[in-house]
Amino acid sequence: MKPVPKPTPETQPFWDGTAAGELRIQRCLTCERHYFYPRPNCPRCGGDQVEWVRASGRATLYSYVINHRPAPGFEDEAPYAIAVVELEEGVRMMTNIVGVPNVPEQLPLDMELRVVFERRGDVCVPLFEPAGGAA
Repeated sequence: MKPVPKPTPETQPFWDGTAAGELRIQRCLTCERHYFYPRPNCPRCGGDQVEWVRASGRATLYSYVINHRPAPGFEDEAPYAIAVVELEEGVRMMTNIVGVPNVPEQLPLDMELRVVFERRGDVCVPLFEPAGGAA
C-alpha cells in the first residue's frame, strides 16, 4: 500500500481542496505572491495575511528523476518519475508524472501538464499528466 499523507491544521485546506478535485495553494494578501508548501506566513515578505486560492491545475515540467528502485508501496509502478513542476501561478511542487512512459524521450522539460488526483486512503494526492493526454 502506498503511503498516505497525514493532514495537519496547516495543510487541511490543501487536502480539502484535493478531495474536491481542486488544487489549492496560498496567496499572500500583502505582496500578492502565491506560494507552496502550506505555512502561516508568506516566505517572501513574512506577511501573515494569507488566503487559500484555487490554482489553475496547469503546470510545466521543471525537473525530474526516473526512479528504478521503488519505495515501499510503489513496487508495481517502477520505473516512475519523481518530478518538480512549476504551476502556472509561479510556484513549484514535488509530485509524480503519470499517463506517459517514464523515459527521458517522453519527459521533455517544460512539457505542459495538468493536475489529476489519485485517492489514497482518506486523501486525494495531486499528480500531473501531459496536458494533451498520454503520449
